[in-house]
Amino acid sequence: MSRSATVHANPLLDERYVDTVRRLGAAQKRAARGAPPYSIYVNRPIGRLLAAAAARAGLSPDAVTAISAVFTFTAIVLLAALPPSWWLGIAVWLLLAIGYAFDSADGQVARLRGGGSPAGEWLDHVVDCEKRSSLHLAVLITAYRNFDVPTAWLLVPIGFTVVAAVSFFAMILNDLLKAKHGAPTSLDPSAPGRRTALRSLLGLPTDYGVTCLVFALLGAPQVFVVAYTLLFAANLGYVLLALVKWYRDMSALAPGGTP
Repeated sequence: MSRSATVHANPLLDERYVDTVRRLGAAQKRAARGAPPYSIYVNRPIGRLLAAAAARAGLSPDAVTAISAVFTFTAIVLLAALPPSWWLGIAVWLLLAIGYAFDSADGQVARLRGGGSPAGEWLDHVVDCEKRSSLHLAVLITAYRNFDVPTAWLLVPIGFTVVAAVSFFAMILNDLLKAKHGAPTSLDPSAPGRRTALRSLLGLPTDYGVTCLVFALLGAPQVFVVAYTLLFAANLGYVLLALVKWYRDMSALAPGGTP
């Protein structure tokens, strides 16, 4: 096959990498209200760089999702299987963070290719759901095997698993029901309210990027336990308040309902 035929097989190769990145930035989807800062200002730009490279290499969105899953679940297996240490903590943090960046990249690759597919969106959500629950179960395993903590503390990673699963499912269900009833979803530009710096900062403890960073403390188990417990408490408080609001939002969708 000639070089010209190869180039035209992937139109992205007709433009410079930096131009692909800029085009992705211009087509960036609207951030959800209250989206935390790491996800918006760190993870999304890194994902943009990865998406441009992946698309130019001819990777599909599903392939990028698979790469994200490999990094993420490698970290989770290492966390559950190996005793805590500084090198393990740094490795788990970096693997989780890279997996998260590729998680942002898959949707951006889809936009470069003209849009995603229902199957691709389904796969992305399934992987997200699996990682958010299994990560905390890995903490439970390593804590049971290696940490000098009261047995009652093991309820913390169990509780974090429940909080992660409920919050993720509720957010997905919110948009599903809003779309079904013709109401603006969290990503709809016509949705009421707007993202503010304060709203974003308040959501920082719920940011998956912050959760990844906490694992860098694994080399000091007692410090990790304190940081992880505080993170769990913040996530629990946030989701309890959010569930009240989300229930009111869902009530307003019914005929004659009020917010």
